[in-house]
Amino acid sequence: MRAGARIAAATEVLEDILARHRPAATALADWGKAHRFAGSGDRAAIGTLVFDALRRRASLAARMGADTPRALALGAAPGALGLTPEQVAAAADGLLHAPAPLSETEKSGLSAALPQGVPAHIAGDIPAWLLPSFERAFGAGAAEEGAALAARAPIDLRVNTLKGTREKVVKALERYGAAPTPLAPTGVRVPAPEGARKALHLEAEAAHGKGWFEVQDEGSQLAALLAGAAPRMQVLDLCAGAGGKTLALAATMQNTGQIYAYDADRKQLRPIFERLKRAGVRNVQVLEAGNEEALAALGPRFDLVLVDAPCTGSGTWRRKPDAKWRVRPANIPERQAEQARVLDLGASLTKPGGALAYVTCSVLPEENRDQVEAFLGRHGEFAVEPFTTAWAERIGAVPPRSADGRDDTLQLTPARHGTDGFFIALMRRHRP
Repeated sequence: MRAGARIAAATEVLEDILARHRPAATALADWGKAHRFAGSGDRAAIGTLVFDALRRRASLAARMGADTPRALALGAAPGALGLTPEQVAAAADGLLHAPAPLSETEKSGLSAALPQGVPAHIAGDIPAWLLPSFERAFGAGAAEEGAALAARAPIDLRVNTLKGTREKVVKALERYGAAPTPLAPTGVRVPAPEGARKALHLEAEAAHGKGWFEVQDEGSQLAALLAGAAPRMQVLDLCAGAGGKTLALAATMQNTGQIYAYDADRKQLRPIFERLKRAGVRNVQVLEAGNEEALAALGPRFDLVLVDAPCTGSGTWRRKPDAKWRVRPANIPERQAEQARVLDLGASLTKPGGALAYVTCSVLPEENRDQVEAFLGRHGEFAVEPFTTAWAERIGAVPPRSADGRDDTLQLTPARHGTDGFFIALMRRHRP
């Protein structure tokens, strides 16, 4: 497919996403099924263009003078397809499935800078109704944080120390530019693709099949480390999902002690079995999904309960840019209710002297600091332990500054730390 046809195809997919509020991955898959003539390279380029348009929807619309699928696809095309503005204009000739020729406004928008003094939600590509939440969290840095969440994300890997070393993984993936992560001691980072380069599928590598690494954002790795699992502990991963943090905890515990992995959703939990086998993990017991009676019967026996709570996912917008335009105001109180419920459940299973780690992949204070303060109001037997102390003990380096300025809980962000947006609060249950 020529560049013009790729732009036209991306416009068609964006129309489907924006008009029907569909997930981008679903819309792209459906387009591919209906257009089987498109090769893998074409589908990859169209997907890249769609995702880049969604990442910067607000700022692209401001530059192009319109928020239409056509304007967004054209505005994102130079960076996504590795073209100059002149090449984009030439590609839109109306021939062979290409877009109609550009207007003078569109031509100007392709090379224009974002106008000075635009509102912070446009500069940061943040849904306008969420700007007050970003300003609560980051003050004058709200637009900067939003813009970092609108960039492409690297691929972060966690080395499985039960089977491999960071040096071995870096060597195995050196052709992709792999290098150690700045903060996580067993992390490896592969840079984000530039321009029209295809995204890498590192899970197809032999090193992954051997169990040497798992794909896991550096922020998620840091959350698992700071939680404080140690050999011979009794640990509960209460919202285990596909098991990424469960695997990280098992490696930290050196395959000793016992980890119980639980999730309310059996579809989310299903991949954990294959991952445990590949990683060589032997100290995990997977509980029946959704069986809270069996979970409650375990009682307050756990040295550590990790609550990776359901949330809006605002911290993962780099990887799921369509999600930020689908979230609605009603979603926040819904997530808050779920978070409070799972925190209370986790508290009931934490033994006296044990730790409760609350983690979200969110940057919204409603889901983060507000939840911690509400939880402490309900559970006076718990108190926050400063993340700086845990960092020194469990990671050993100088702790970073939290993006929200706190010194007890930690907010990681791509702008400040190069990670996804993760919030981490460590709480200890007092002994009677």
